[in-house]
Amino acid sequence: MSDIVPIRTALISVSDKTGLIDFCTALAGHGVKILSTGGTAKAIREAGLAVTDVSEHTGFPEILDGRVKTLVPQVHGGILGRRGVAEHVAQMAEHDIAPIDLVAVNLYPFEATVARGAAFEDCIENIDIGGPAMIRSAAKNHESVAVLTQPAHYATILAELKAHGGTTLATRKHLAASAYARTAAYDSAISGWFATQNGEEYPETFSFSGAKKQELRYGENPHQTAAFYTSSPARFGVATATQAQGKELSYNNYNDTDAAFECVAEFSEPTIVIVKHANPCGIATAANVADAWDAALACDPVSAFGGIVALNRTLDAATAEKIVTILTEVIIAPDATDEAKQILARKKNLRLLTTGGVPDPVATGVTFKSLAGGFLLQSRDAGRITPAELKIVTERAPTAAEIDDLIFAFRAAKHVKSNAIVYAKNHATIGIGAGQSNRVDSARIAAWRGKAANLDFTGCVTASDAFFPFADGLEAAIAAGATAVIQPGGSIRDNEVIAAANKAGIAMVFTGMRHFRH
Repeated sequence: MSDIVPIRTALISVSDKTGLIDFCTALAGHGVKILSTGGTAKAIREAGLAVTDVSEHTGFPEILDGRVKTLVPQVHGGILGRRGVAEHVAQMAEHDIAPIDLVAVNLYPFEATVARGAAFEDCIENIDIGGPAMIRSAAKNHESVAVLTQPAHYATILAELKAHGGTTLATRKHLAASAYARTAAYDSAISGWFATQNGEEYPETFSFSGAKKQELRYGENPHQTAAFYTSSPARFGVATATQAQGKELSYNNYNDTDAAFECVAEFSEPTIVIVKHANPCGIATAANVADAWDAALACDPVSAFGGIVALNRTLDAATAEKIVTILTEVIIAPDATDEAKQILARKKNLRLLTTGGVPDPVATGVTFKSLAGGFLLQSRDAGRITPAELKIVTERAPTAAEIDDLIFAFRAAKHVKSNAIVYAKNHATIGIGAGQSNRVDSARIAAWRGKAANLDFTGCVTASDAFFPFADGLEAAIAAGATAVIQPGGSIRDNEVIAAANKAGIAMVFTGMRHFRH
């Protein structure tokens, strides 16, 4: 028995009218009767197409300022009635309920209303009730009804009508899954907004949704599958990026590129960040990004090979010429000049992403981490320290130049995997130690890498993402050449660490804020 279901009656009620008239014209050409409501019916009628108002079809007027117009048996019975069940068919006939074979509904623009900062009452009025009910009803009865929730679905239905004279079960099932995903995302947006309005940072039930932007070749490793989803509202970065050239991004490319762009956003001056395996291996600010590139690359040119480069300024030709001298996987920047794009075009596999802006490093938001059977949710690390908030704990106070470098180094350490140690000089990293199981090893590795690159550590500063539990980590920094140190403080051995700093004659400041990144 064929699973093809002809379309005789379609109910169409859409907020997004993209492609509406072309779709309805094609349906009319197949002899489909069109039912509609409000502004959708008006648009169809003005296009010269035949349309029946739902209120005429049901014999029940729209009431309560349009809040009730489709929540009636003639609509939901026509959608939910099972064509192959004799009892359903008999009841539909008894109550004069005509079958509806296609439901095309996209919802009131609640998300867009919230995004533009509308008043509470406006947001409430943009919560769709009838739309989700019809979508869910049609999706449940996908055996007989096709449900469309976005203009992109129109072409699928028209192709099926042309090829089969109706819709196939496979298509109806696919559309049903898409429909439930849409209503779930819609409800998620509403529940999240309500929680925010009520001051509930962590509500009893937390839900989130995303729209698939790209299915990836594989995940972190080739035996894993992966896809990239975007959430709303989008934060400037990989979610808003346009890829100008290069091969498809991988899972690891996305992860590393996001880490690089979030890091470069910390700095207001022209800045370059080079990342390898989600850890910075060079960060520098300068008068322009070309000079910043030179200083960032100098920190660890070995690790920079095959890395990700992030800029917080437009990529220009001079900087592009420098970057292409080494193998680079991805460049991400707010924009790029035409001359820079022409230079990068010589490297056909190099990906260039332009985002249209830089993320706000102090914006509120949440981050997720999956666990077996659940996930962790926390506020984004939007904390930052200003010079006025530093607590000088040593006999010697840092100089103005040291304070500038200390602030730079601490912001850099925020984006290095813990345990993190960063050596910096003249607003550039000269050694980075990341992800070690003890802080003294991070201090030694960072110094070893910088000195292997022939960098001068004399008079440098050191940043630690968390307190020194013992004096040994600080002593390793002093041995490397540090003259000033920034750290959160708070260890039970702070006095021992301070004493070691005083003995060496260096300056040390406490921030009272740590930046673990696991």
